[in-house]
Amino acid sequence: MAQKKEASLIKLVVVLTAIALVAGLALTGVYALTKGPIELSQKEKKDKALHDVLPGFSGNIADTVISIDGEDVTVHKAINADGSLFGVGVETFTKKAFAGRFDLMVGFDDDGVILNTEVIKAGETPGLGDKINKSKSDFAKQFNGQDPAEYKLQVSKDGGDVDAITAATISSRAYCDAVQRAYNVFKIVKEAHHE
Repeated sequence: MAQKKEASLIKLVVVLTAIALVAGLALTGVYALTKGPIELSQKEKKDKALHDVLPGFSGNIADTVISIDGEDVTVHKAINADGSLFGVGVETFTKKAFAGRFDLMVGFDDDGVILNTEVIKAGETPGLGDKINKSKSDFAKQFNGQDPAEYKLQVSKDGGDVDAITAATISSRAYCDAVQRAYNVFKIVKEAHHE
């Protein structure tokens, strides 16, 4: 009887190991098949966001990475034919979002005025925090044309100039945080460009 139980247990362990191995191989295969298309889709989304945040620019873009607060931020400098700075697109982020992190692209003109903002990736709560997306609300439009040197990038509840999304103050604060981070990076880039 003890031998039967032992044989059953060994058989069970072998079957479960085989199932786990097959499942692991299947997941590896799916990952290998989808990795490329996902990366391509994300690159296309970033390229479109860059085009949207630097409207009217069609010249050369010089990409660089700047470390701020121990995190790397990708910067796209839009350079006019005469070498002057048209503007800057900053791939920014925040870790203060309700869902943890989201990524934005923020465009500035040469003077630091916000041209446009675009969400690259976010996982905020549907119907509330996802209103940071332009397809869901006009929240992001209030940043366009604002100079962060004068426009306080905080929600009005915190003494700033930004009207928060109703019932999504955390997402609104996070959006402000990401835009402020982008502006801090813009100031570094502008100073370096004019040296």
